[in-house]
Amino acid sequence: MGGPLRILHVVVNMNRGGAETLIMNLYRNIDKTKVQFDFLTCKEGVFDSEILRMGGKVYRIPYITDVGHFKYIKELKGFFKENKHYKIVHSHMDKMSGFVLREAKKAGIPIRISHSHNTSSEGGIISKIYKWYAGNYILTTATDLFACSDYAAKWLFKMKSSEAKIIKNGIESGQFIYSMKSRNKIRQELNIDEDKFVLGHVGRFNHQKNHNFLIDIFTKFNEVNNESVLLLIGDGPLRSTIEKKVIQLNIQDKVKFIGIRNDINQILQGLDVFVFPSLHEGLPVSLIEAQGAGLPCFISENISKEVDLGGNLVHFLPLDKEDQWLKKIVEIDSTKPSRKLMSTVLKEQGYDIEDTVEIIVKYYLSKSG
Repeated sequence: MGGPLRILHVVVNMNRGGAETLIMNLYRNIDKTKVQFDFLTCKEGVFDSEILRMGGKVYRIPYITDVGHFKYIKELKGFFKENKHYKIVHSHMDKMSGFVLREAKKAGIPIRISHSHNTSSEGGIISKIYKWYAGNYILTTATDLFACSDYAAKWLFKMKSSEAKIIKNGIESGQFIYSMKSRNKIRQELNIDEDKFVLGHVGRFNHQKNHNFLIDIFTKFNEVNNESVLLLIGDGPLRSTIEKKVIQLNIQDKVKFIGIRNDINQILQGLDVFVFPSLHEGLPVSLIEAQGAGLPCFISENISKEVDLGGNLVHFLPLDKEDQWLKKIVEIDSTKPSRKLMSTVLKEQGYDIEDTVEIIVKYYLSKSG
């Protein structure tokens, strides 16, 4: 059969999460005469139309939370029975990859990749027990293990973590190089004066991203510098809760919720610092992007040390000591350091997308023979 090798990526939806951003960065930069991406999803995503334009297919089955365990498994089984022509299935569902790869194995799909992008499961106790159960199938059904960091590999693959291949979350580094022109343009668009000190965060509004803590830090910083603005990029289930908190604190004129954006590289130019107090992470693409834009990054100690690319931009801070966060941000505000050019550092550390593409395409092609 002629044509490119088609890889099936399995995700909940193709929205702007870290894993999805990496997949799209790869997809935009691969040689599509050799490799094409198709997607098995459960919900609509913002990248769907771009995927179709690039020649990919988007399949959809209902998600487990909408139809329950047995119907979801039945849908997975039916899908793989009809689509057993795929040689490679690449699942990005963390522990839920266990169910996906089990059904792919039953259908005779030879290469089954489980890719870890996190270091903890989301949800309550019942949800976590269920995901633990699903995760038990990974090591018996995956032929290949990928992870974005050593920490993410240890979490999902336990005693087999040393067998995981670390795939770095590469970005199109040239797009993030700091530009004063872009900074002025984005601030004008967002109605932010050039003398304001702007803190920013990119991430889904969910428990993991710890927006509550972020708002508390900003409120205290705003008492020190009332010419400051907090920019929140993203959407999610807890957005309205955080919006209410902002109104209760009477800082609604200082906090801007700008939703999901496709110009993160431009928005980062308009910031002065990047604040990221997550409770857990694999290795966030957004932190690679922020460093690519030369931004000082204040991040929680729970995030893998591997995220620090060595440009002297990353400050790891404890979540139980708000005063330390405040002190560090005040320091940057008073010294106003110039923006660093990080594209060479990104390249040296293997976080340029061209390097990631080369590694992954070589891997796919070597496995498909």
